[in-house]
Amino acid sequence: MTDHTEEPVAVVTGASRGAGRGIARALIASGWRVYMTGRTVEGLGAGSIAVPLDHRDDGAVARLFGRVERETGRLDLLVNNAAAVHDALTGPKPFWDKPIDLADILDVGLRSAYTTSWHAAPLLLRGPRGMIVFTSSPGSVCYMHGPAYGAQKAGIDKMAADMAVDFRDTSVHTASIWMGILLTEKMRDAFSGDPDGLEMMAQHAETPDYTGYVIDALYRDPSRAERSGHTLIGAELGQRYGISDENGRTPVSHRDMLGSPRTPSDVVVR
Repeated sequence: MTDHTEEPVAVVTGASRGAGRGIARALIASGWRVYMTGRTVEGLGAGSIAVPLDHRDDGAVARLFGRVERETGRLDLLVNNAAAVHDALTGPKPFWDKPIDLADILDVGLRSAYTTSWHAAPLLLRGPRGMIVFTSSPGSVCYMHGPAYGAQKAGIDKMAADMAVDFRDTSVHTASIWMGILLTEKMRDAFSGDPDGLEMMAQHAETPDYTGYVIDALYRDPSRAERSGHTLIGAELGQRYGISDENGRTPVSHRDMLGSPRTPSDVVVR
């Protein structure tokens, strides 16, 4: 086992591209050792460990956390971001006129977040302050991209709430974070040759890295236990922590336009 006692350790799933890759990049810049998973994932240099992995494979997930334990002896943060997003997801058709494969997001996206958390929990509980973060969106409360996507996001938010109940009175906390419109590589490519259009879009969007810096700040927040189990809007957390985005922009919350996160009930039925 390698000694990394001064270096917090994170696992970020779905880090091949987009949100997961940006989150991993920001955590590495903030001093984290990051294990990045994805079917075609590549590392980001020093501080990153690329782990090619299909989150449909429970055995591969188990081996991932066995490797983390052998190499570092600790886990401080799990970011559940992996999701099977079909190319037809954002089309205007009703769900029955879209490919049935859109339901894969309920496997890699919802079930995979549960199994990854199940394997991570024992390692997280060993340390003085562990955390599980789920990436989500307002699609959990408003119609966005159809019922499969909405059910996955609503399930993710509820999973964060219910896991917080099980982690109560431990050093581990959970949160689901709504990301805004993301300035991913794919989004930027869509505006190729239209810099003015891209700039206009950027005024209402945020980079994937921004969520990573927000997660880092939330992890280090001494009062984070007060938010455990809650669904939080990333832009609002960023404002709370004084985090700016690319070119000094401050991402805006879309709460008024898209809806508010649901507040978990305090009732616990065993």
